[in-house]
Amino acid sequence: MTDGRPADVRPAPPPPPAMAWGSDPIAAMLRAQGLEFVALNPGASYRGLHDSLVNLLGDERPRMVVCLHEEHAVAVAHGYAKVTGRPMAVALHSNVGLMHASMAIFNAYCDRVPMLLLGATGPVDASARRPWIDWIHTAADQGALIRGYCKWDDQPASVTAALESLLRADLLTRTYPCAPTYVCLDAALQEAPLEAPVDLPDPSRHRPAPPPEPPAGSVARSARALQAAERPLILVGRTGRDERSWAERVALAERLGACVLTDLKVAAAFPSRHRLNPVPPATLPSAGALRLVREADVILGLDWVDLGGTLRQAFGAERVGAHVISCTADAVLHNGWSKDHFALPPVDEAIAAHPDALVRALLARVGPAPPRPGWPPPAIAAADDPGDVVDGIPIRRLAEGLRRAVDGRRISLVKLPLGWSGADLDVRHPLDYLGQEGGGGIGAGPGLAVGAALALRGSGRLPVAVLGDGDLLMGASALWTAAHHRLPLLVVVANNRSYFNDELHQERIARQRGRPVQNRWVGQHIRDPAPDLARLAGSLGVEGHGPVVDPDRLDATLARAVAAAAEGAPVLVDVHVGVPPAGR
Repeated sequence: MTDGRPADVRPAPPPPPAMAWGSDPIAAMLRAQGLEFVALNPGASYRGLHDSLVNLLGDERPRMVVCLHEEHAVAVAHGYAKVTGRPMAVALHSNVGLMHASMAIFNAYCDRVPMLLLGATGPVDASARRPWIDWIHTAADQGALIRGYCKWDDQPASVTAALESLLRADLLTRTYPCAPTYVCLDAALQEAPLEAPVDLPDPSRHRPAPPPEPPAGSVARSARALQAAERPLILVGRTGRDERSWAERVALAERLGACVLTDLKVAAAFPSRHRLNPVPPATLPSAGALRLVREADVILGLDWVDLGGTLRQAFGAERVGAHVISCTADAVLHNGWSKDHFALPPVDEAIAAHPDALVRALLARVGPAPPRPGWPPPAIAAADDPGDVVDGIPIRRLAEGLRRAVDGRRISLVKLPLGWSGADLDVRHPLDYLGQEGGGGIGAGPGLAVGAALALRGSGRLPVAVLGDGDLLMGASALWTAAHHRLPLLVVVANNRSYFNDELHQERIARQRGRPVQNRWVGQHIRDPAPDLARLAGSLGVEGHGPVVDPDRLDATLARAVAAAAEGAPVLVDVHVGVPPAGR
């Protein structure tokens, strides 16, 4: 008993304060929009909004996800969107926080995920600025820092305008093709008293439009071409993550008897071991994949990343012999600053629609395909195993050990390192694999893993991220957020103690110039001293194991780590993996 009440009955919380400050309606608008979380690294430029989130909303959503760096905050929202398809809010402190976050924003933009970025600036009115600090935290056009890789941005000058900006930003970030949007809030506007009550707009009247449907004529022509094809090929890229769309893609491929290629850069979109998917996925098309592209007579690209580059790799300077159908609305984001529009592909039927809508429409028009001798071909093996490695456990051995350790559990592979073979991927569900970081920015992996873990908490799925050591070290402090929020998560570090991808680049340059390939490691190794990743994880509240250098210890260590993560703890395992010797 405490003050006359039973111990298990809590006193009613005090009523929330009335909206009295500029940031109060902004916080209430975020709640009304249904945003579940706001990831943040605290900043004085949005201290008004922070107070409103804490003291006006209390335990109501959006709930704060505290991060140790703005780049991590954006990466967490990125990982969350990969799982859910929905945006998180991210609060970024002034110009300096936006600068910190810019790499992660570029990753999210290139990966085409939704995200609502809330920026802030020192008072735009110079007479309201405090000496020194408010001046260096104010920029004339803060959105210009990221405008080249942001879908839309605004800096509203009143509370009413801010509410409309939030509605528009939320609507646009959720509209296909998705990408981050940015709203910059004036610090003085947040902290000024409200002069009159503010009515919140109804978010239900500001929903995104459905994804565009393919024109009937394009559907009819594409259906005829695919039905008549002798060797149809479907390139499955950025598509819907729901189970219905997954099943429809499988049904279309089976009805057409079409080969399918998938891509490690994007999330799972087709069963990796289906008989119609004869080539393991890869970050860059393998020789086997390019062979299928050359042999196909009709190619259907479903928002395939870099269709033009794939066709150039396959055909070189020759004319593309296949009839090419490309379904994507990605061109609406192409602005010329970023070259993520890639090579211009030769296309015979361009369809500016959502690829899932085209698949659905084609399913309604095509019948079962006649037998096609030799198509699809038998399974084509992945690139040759690198063979002997030096100074560590073969990465294929790590893949085998991890597969045994998670056997029987539902997992989501959040990320894989560049050296991971697609042949070791067994994808059967849209959440089995979440793809790469989008923009090639090292350091995203830990934050992506935390965001995915946040989204998957309570789902029965264990998030597993296999990261390179360079990726882990650039973003390691993101793991503190997993510990702080007690998120089940397994991080396995494929630790080659080097920026090894660049070692390979140096070896190629040395070969071209007739210089010693044995010097490829200079300026690349992360050794002397070797970072103690297990102790680093422990310092952040994450259970650490390793380094594992003995293959005979690998399976037992991974089994313990999986069991601990499944019980609700973030866990890291450091595995020393080997690399091919120089000059092999």
